Amino acid sequence: MNKYEVMLITKPDLSEEDKKTLLDHINDAITKNNGKVLQASIWAEKRKLYFPIEKCHEGMYYLVNFSAAPAAIKEINHTYKLNEDILRVLFTKTE
Repeated sequence: MNKYEVMLITKPDLSEEDKKTLLDHINDAITKNNGKVLQASIWAEKRKLYFPIEKCHEGMYYLVNFSAAPAAIKEINHTYKLNEDILRVLFTKTE
């Protein structure tokens, strides 16, 4: 299992309950693909985007460190792309 870091940009106008649900959804996608979440947190509440994404000029950033098999990344990414609240996803392999 390799260690990865994923940065997600989400819509900024989510309610507190929606934020919690989204973070659970992000973590569940990793655990359902036999991964282990090491750390998950909000990196930035609202930051202005350099260019609009889906008519959003601001975004909220989530940062998740996890370990998973390399084959699981494709499935996790697919799950994130199906969620309408997630604007962008970036996976990075660490260590």
